Amino acid sequence: MNIEKTEWYGMEAVKMEAGGYEALLIPEVGANLIKLSIPSKNIEIFRTPTEEEVENFLKTPQLFGLPLLFPPNRIEDGTYTYNGIKYEFPITIPHQNNHHHGLIKVQKFTVTRTEIGENYVKVSASFFSNRINDAIYRGFPHEFECRMDFKLSADGLEHTVTFINNSEQPMPLGVGYHTPIMVPFVKGADPEQYKLKMSVGKRWELNERTLPTGKFLELNETESKFNGEGMAPVGTGMEMSMTSEPLNINGKEYYGAVFTDTANNISVYYETDKKFGHWTFWNNGGGVPWACAEPQTWAINAPNIDLPDDVTGFQAVAPHAEWSAVSKVYIK
Repeated sequence: MNIEKTEWYGMEAVKMEAGGYEALLIPEVGANLIKLSIPSKNIEIFRTPTEEEVENFLKTPQLFGLPLLFPPNRIEDGTYTYNGIKYEFPITIPHQNNHHHGLIKVQKFTVTRTEIGENYVKVSASFFSNRINDAIYRGFPHEFECRMDFKLSADGLEHTVTFINNSEQPMPLGVGYHTPIMVPFVKGADPEQYKLKMSVGKRWELNERTLPTGKFLELNETESKFNGEGMAPVGTGMEMSMTSEPLNINGKEYYGAVFTDTANNISVYYETDKKFGHWTFWNNGGGVPWACAEPQTWAINAPNIDLPDDVTGFQAVAPHAEWSAVSKVYIK
């Protein structure tokens, strides 16, 4: 077990080692865990920026590692109103006039705690939003703390995100991850031998701006492979938004995604909290060696969808209350 302060292309980084797993955290870029690997088995789970990709990582960190999205995916016209407060986000997709993926993914987090246990290591990092640290506060006027805990052991990565509402008003909360899993994650393996299962139910109908129309569609024969035999995660371009319904794995309910190397009979399990009630799947046209199974607590554009909150996943954290969710990534 080891936790070590190090440097990564001029940025401060934290290296973690436990149970055969290695991880690398970049606190100053959204506390993005850009690397998760098992070196002894030649396994690289997350897409880690190469030296040539560092600049791209700084511009679009959601394409690497384990990036936190707050809010997840798109917000129509970059704005919504809740409880008499108008929230405004920059337009990041001009041709759709949408905001996407939030601002916290590029903010600087502070490492607040490190811990080395008998069989695990743990690092905690926090971002504080307030009137002085106003990168997010300007368009999202709540004082809050976002804390992320990364625990590494022989069981893999346990990742907990916690939001603490330090304001006097209920704070809207939509959280997601845009995690690119390597395909293949076993070095030298054949990506055509990979299958992906996801705990998905129905598909949101999306309009030309990639926003939900409010209608649900049944998965077609091909899409049903996500919760059946498994879908090829790369090769064919896909972008879909779906509700979450559990898979049955070994007789138990499982929420998450499972990427399987069928030739080597080994899988990456991306297990999520039930609180992530929606998914987006995106593979950047299918011609890249990675694919993103993106869990979301609320649907795309949830604050602007005229449907009940228990359908869209829209929620708010009460004043001086907190909310947290746990996800896990491991190999079997």
